[in-house]
Amino acid sequence: MNKMDLLKTLAPGFLPLIIFILADSIWGTHIGLIVAVVFGIIEFIFSYIKEKVVDKFILLDLGLIVVLGVVSILLENDIFFKLKPALIELIFCFILGISVFSPVNIMMLMTRRYMKNIQLNEAQMQQFTRGLRVLFYLFLAHTVLIVYAAFFMSKGAWAFISGGLFYILFAVYFVIELIRARNRGKGTIEQYKDEEWFDIVDKEGKVINRAPRSVCHSGPGLMHPVVHVHIIDGSDRIFLQKRAMSKQIQPGKWDTAVGGHLLSGEKVEDGLKREAAEELGITEFKALFLARYVWETPVESELVFMFVSRYDKTIIINREEIEEGKFWKIKKIKESLEKGVFTPNFEFDFKILLENYFKL
Repeated sequence: MNKMDLLKTLAPGFLPLIIFILADSIWGTHIGLIVAVVFGIIEFIFSYIKEKVVDKFILLDLGLIVVLGVVSILLENDIFFKLKPALIELIFCFILGISVFSPVNIMMLMTRRYMKNIQLNEAQMQQFTRGLRVLFYLFLAHTVLIVYAAFFMSKGAWAFISGGLFYILFAVYFVIELIRARNRGKGTIEQYKDEEWFDIVDKEGKVINRAPRSVCHSGPGLMHPVVHVHIIDGSDRIFLQKRAMSKQIQPGKWDTAVGGHLLSGEKVEDGLKREAAEELGITEFKALFLARYVWETPVESELVFMFVSRYDKTIIINREEIEEGKFWKIKKIKESLEKGVFTPNFEFDFKILLENYFKL
């Protein structure tokens, strides 16, 4: 997930507060408060209709808006009026500070309802937290400047610092972050240019990013799509391949007839045909979709698309990928389960076959 996607996803959580600040500056505090509260109520009703649950974080947003509005109304005079922007930013500093420097990430909790289809691995979480830390110090420094300007500088200087300078600082921050993100992206592409790249997907199979093979296989978190095709002959025997000893994962164990990663941008149907041709020399076959599930190991996270195919023609195994291949009777497979003969993933698939295919 890139920063722009993350920003678009998290933005709705901040809309009521942003609307209050904008409406306050345009129409004044009283009207601004009314506009923001009405927007928050509409958001709450829409969320309840859509999710059928009371969203406590929308209520928290509304409560924060009311507090800001009341404080703004109470401080509508002289020096206190000048301190109002600093007070608002101080509340943001408090929220950001707790999120960054304590185990409770309020910012993430407040926006969790908008992140149902987004996965953040450990590296992305660290990047997100780093961004919050920068914002914390930015808000804090600007708050101190506002207070100083309110007491010791002219009204014009105060107006620039509390208004224009705020937008300039954020513009500079986002431009720097954009440049850094682009440089990181170029460096990543160059570093992994000779590797296969996989799409990173959510549990529904929606593509949210892409990454090289070695990064995907550096631990669970970056879920990428794979295909499994179970080959069954007319006697209900299941063809299995014995994984080569050179394989990184489960070397030397019997596994699904066809299994492999989808390349970035590759469709599931194209991927299963490519893998079947590469591993077993099969080019003409029909595959029935059976299941989709998430499979996690200490090495990786996969979204498995499982298929089954009836096939009685000659199978030519790829000796570079597969050590051996043969048909197994279902009875023999049952006798060998949980004895270290098969990969754990095949044993999981086998249960699905028994429950959802051979009963058809």
